[in-house]
This record gives sequence, structure tokens and C-alpha cells, in this order.
Amino acid sequence: MTELQISGCYLLQPRVFRDERGRFVKPLVASQLQTHGLRTDFVEQYHSTSAPGVIRGMHFQTPPHEHAKLVYCAAGAVTDVLLDLRRQSATYGQAIALPLTAESGQALYITAGIAHGFVALEAPALMVYNVTSEYAPSHDAGVRWDSFGFNWGVLAPVMSERDCSFPALADFVSPF
Repeated sequence: MTELQISGCYLLQPRVFRDERGRFVKPLVASQLQTHGLRTDFVEQYHSTSAPGVIRGMHFQTPPHEHAKLVYCAAGAVTDVLLDLRRQSATYGQAIALPLTAESGQALYITAGIAHGFVALEAPALMVYNVTSEYAPSHDAGVRWDSFGFNWGVLAPVMSERDCSFPALADFVSPF
């Protein structure tokens, strides 16, 4: 487990077992997360599939329904992007990007107060999310994908209308 430049976020490298049948990966081991003081009380799991060029993000839930996430790419490949929205954080407003691929088996632990998104690179990009609070529509929020200086590497991204309508980071008043 490697702590990332944004405090409270970690890159997990589980063992990947390969043989003639394929791969076996265990991305979540609660005791390993607990050793680092991380939450393991996941209450909801969901997944998304995306074609290359799809951008999803930058998503989070606001208090009191904020949540930590454990995410991984179960098929295909993505560039995963994290944006720190915690006002008291030394990395407030900074973003980092990491490749996640099914082949690597890597997972990301994302603490509350971080906006999350990704761009799909290889189809089908199957992302799995484990979160520590249930979906609360009135607390579902985001920051516009193109407002914090990150180069997504896609000229004509495929995006939802909702994701395009989020406020810019400069206009966002963080509750974190």
C-alpha cells in the first residue's frame, strides 16, 4: 500500500495470481486497510462500463453523506483522477492521475473530500466502486471536469449532460 501525494488516498497493489485459467485478484482486505487507519465499513457497491473516450467525473457526496471509496478497474484500462476538495488540506485544489488496469489489479482508496473521475482508455472499462455511505441524491455533487487544469488527453470526450453542468472548481464552495 502506497500513500499518494493527496493525503488519505492510497494505491493498493494486491497480489495477482495468474495461471492457465486467467487471473485471481483480491482487491479488498479489510485488515490491511485497518492497519493504516482506513475505513472498511463499505455499505454499497456498484460498477460502470465505459467505452474509450468516455469521461466520468468529477464526483463526490457532500456531508453528512460523504464517503470514502475503494475503486478498481476489473476490465480494460482507465486513467483515474483525484481532486482534493478539503479546504484545510495542503493539496487543496490539486489533482493527481493514476493508471488503473484490470491486468495490474491495482485499486485506489479515496478518502472523503476528494472528487473522483476517470477517462476510459480500453474497452470495456469496467470500474467497481465500494463506498462507505449509501447514495443520497440530494448530496450527490461534482466539479466540472475541465476546470482544474488536468489534461484528459481526449479531444472529443463522451460525457453526461450532468457531468458537464457541474460548477467549475473556482466557483465551487467546498463543504469539506
